[in-house]
Amino acid sequence: MNTLPETILLQAESLPEGGVLSPKEFLHLGSRPAIDQAFSRLTKAGKLLRVARGIYVAPVSSRFGTRAPAPEKVVKAMAEQSGDVVAPHGARAANALGLTQQVPIREVYLTSGKTRKLKLGHSEVLIKHAPRWMLALGTRQAGAAVRALAWMGPTHAGESLASLRRTLPRAEWSALASVRAALPSWMAQAIGREAARG
Repeated sequence: MNTLPETILLQAESLPEGGVLSPKEFLHLGSRPAIDQAFSRLTKAGKLLRVARGIYVAPVSSRFGTRAPAPEKVVKAMAEQSGDVVAPHGARAANALGLTQQVPIREVYLTSGKTRKLKLGHSEVLIKHAPRWMLALGTRQAGAAVRALAWMGPTHAGESLASLRRTLPRAEWSALASVRAALPSWMAQAIGREAARG
């Protein structure tokens, strides 16, 4: 029979890259102090990485050594576990949609859940609580367009929307236009003006 640390490690290694573990998942195997101690030992030994309070991931081994899992994979796994909507920040969305050449230096995500910082190796990832309207369309392209517009701001809304209308698939443009009522008035008006041109 496996020891508690071995059981935790087996579970960690069975997950895909970025899969998250929580001590709560192992409460059926022992007392909370014993489980916390097992996680602490595994972290000190470098077999697990503590990314936030109560959240651990397995490091990824390659022929170049070990590294922290890709931030987007950890964020996705956390979102699946918590049921929160998590999406890339408006700066990243604007870059992905071709509205800006700027590439954000920091990894920032927006969430319907609570704000938290993750430590992944030498980098820090911020998951920031966002208003409901920013995540109304989830992770689809129209949702990315909402976050990109919010980041670009009212002064660039017109030119950004003209570009989005050309590049977004028709279904995504329609989805963007359909949520106008839930968006800030400046954004709703700009979308309405652009839609009226079509």
